[in-house]
Amino acid sequence: MNWFSFFRPRLVDTLKNYSASDFIADLTAGFTVGIVALPLAMAFAIASGVKPEAGIFTAVIAGFVISALGGTKVSIGGPTGAFIVILYGIYAKYGAENLAICTIMAGVILFIMGAARLGTIIKFIPYPVTMGFTSGIAVLIFSTQIKDFLGLTVDKVPSDFAEKMRVLVEHVGTFQAPTLALAAVSLAIILFWPKKWQRRVPGSIVALVLGTVAVALFQLPVETIGSKFGGIPQSLPHPHIPALAWENIQHLFQPATTIALLAAIESLLCAVVADGMIDDRHDSNQELMAQGIANILSPLFGGIAATGAIARTATNVKCGGRSPVAGMVHAVTLLVIILAAAPLAKFIPLATLSAVLVNVALNMGEWHNFSRLPKWPRSDAVVFLTAFALTVVVDLTVAVEIGMVLAAILFIKRVSETTQITAVDESSETEGPQHSLIGKEIPKGVMIYRIFGSFFFGAADKLETALKRSGQEPEVLILGMRKVLAMDATGLNALEDLYERLHARGKHIILSGPHTQPLFMMDKAGFLDQLGRENICADLEQALERAREILGLPPAPSHDPLQEEKEKFETARRELAVALERAGKVFNPPANGEPKE
Repeated sequence: MNWFSFFRPRLVDTLKNYSASDFIADLTAGFTVGIVALPLAMAFAIASGVKPEAGIFTAVIAGFVISALGGTKVSIGGPTGAFIVILYGIYAKYGAENLAICTIMAGVILFIMGAARLGTIIKFIPYPVTMGFTSGIAVLIFSTQIKDFLGLTVDKVPSDFAEKMRVLVEHVGTFQAPTLALAAVSLAIILFWPKKWQRRVPGSIVALVLGTVAVALFQLPVETIGSKFGGIPQSLPHPHIPALAWENIQHLFQPATTIALLAAIESLLCAVVADGMIDDRHDSNQELMAQGIANILSPLFGGIAATGAIARTATNVKCGGRSPVAGMVHAVTLLVIILAAAPLAKFIPLATLSAVLVNVALNMGEWHNFSRLPKWPRSDAVVFLTAFALTVVVDLTVAVEIGMVLAAILFIKRVSETTQITAVDESSETEGPQHSLIGKEIPKGVMIYRIFGSFFFGAADKLETALKRSGQEPEVLILGMRKVLAMDATGLNALEDLYERLHARGKHIILSGPHTQPLFMMDKAGFLDQLGRENICADLEQALERAREILGLPPAPSHDPLQEEKEKFETARRELAVALERAGKVFNPPANGEPKE
């Protein structure tokens, strides 16, 4: 296998025709996105339970790797709000070392998914599931910011949602007026900052700068990064490999899988959005492999989980980003900020960062879907509400698992509802004379049923139900399978059980017109040899002839149901020819001028 064809970042293709104007555009866009990412990276890290610099380290390391090795042109990678809930739970339960191990495991899973060419499978996750847990995550993000937004005096906020809300309500009287005022003003600036200025100077940056200046100049009595975390280091940390323990890996495998699934969904959704904005087509498998490498390297430098960030990607495109170089510049910009301005970070108020995350939660939640629920199929509404409720009340991992299982069950139910098994009589309309009973004689003791749709395990029992409803057992049962495009093991088992019951009583089954997939499946399972290959017929006409042969009856007289129509057509053709001949003689008289009759 050619390794370069297997692992081919979009950066390689982009640089072939790269120009100076492209670099200037990427430089401007990357610098702008780097400034936008600064408050988000710190806020996401704090909300995940780790220090603010962990978010910046993630944006630098993972952001650079995702852009350099990814399968998209303009996607921006880094920490996102989707991970907050799961990362906070892992950190609270297992600690920082095991959180790093879990993230590395998720990276390995992501790389394997991309290497196994599973990138397209993510799109089969149902919309109600993704929107349900996304809205649930938004609620949880909002709940994690209540303490810092109000300035509540709480020693430790529980990770469980119900317990968290109980503790916050009990301590609501401890709110700090300066903190609440600063957070409210910061949120107002972010929400109402003019859109025409948003592209050059985002509202979150304005709020961050003004909040930091206010704290530094007026010595506001609010909690800051300096007072809580002691500031931000002025360099990247040295790589550190966390200690591995098998008992921890066993416990961390489930949340690692959830992180990998979330990263895959978010990154590929981000790639689709980017494709739509620049009229491009991403490589989903390459993107997953790059995400995997980024999540393996990020924890080694003190970072957390990363994926594609839709809002930052959109900002990159709007600011003129044209290639992965813009994402790499965004990472370098954050690195320069660490090296040059880290000492100033100690004045950044947590209330302003809290306002940034409240805005993220408001924009992240798919709130319009709640008003659309009455218009959705009931099953989809149930899946959406289940994923949402489980995310908020129980756990994101449980929500994803149960949401997927529930969606799969409901999908199977829908597929089975489209499968029909009906008796065939002379009034049945079909696509051709070979498959029609019109003009054909059905021998006594022969029953014909036609199966429409996929013959899966959700619909297999319909065959037995249809036969029981008929109230009689035929000598020969003909099953029309021309409209069965797919069959699974349960459908095959239903046919085998039916054959064995009828065969034990000396009865027979004939299959008419089976499609390719069911035919190959029955052949591979040995069912065709068990049934007898002579009982597999191309069409209904041949199946009836085979039934007469089994019953010891003489062949049916040959009959063409279209013969009468053919004879009428031939008569009409002859009459028209005679009429045309007579007309020609009238309009072309003989040379002597004597007309003929």
